[in-house]
Amino acid sequence: MGEVRLEVYSGAKAGAAGVTRAMARTLARHNIRANNVAIAAINTPGIRARRTADPEAAKKMMEHYVIRRLGESDDVANMVLMLCSDGSGWITGQTIPVNGGYSFAL
Repeated sequence: MGEVRLEVYSGAKAGAAGVTRAMARTLARHNIRANNVAIAAINTPGIRARRTADPEAAKKMMEHYVIRRLGESDDVANMVLMLCSDGSGWITGQTIPVNGGYSFAL
């Protein structure tokens, strides 16, 4: 997304997407797929502590998510499992957002 005061983090996310595309091109001839799962806030102990410490900021944060909840580890794991399965055999070089509608891919 390119968030304010998160320039380095945003650059790293963009870099990960670029590396994924390059790896996909390089490895495809070996029948190896490369994809990137881009996650947003996941309901971890650290995130829970931050939300408890500042309920107003937590409420404001949730306004950015179309699905009005934080992600759970299972949300990410399920996407990774799908990408590891034969059901995604023709998917490579993609950055797939698992983010509750925080942003949308083309």
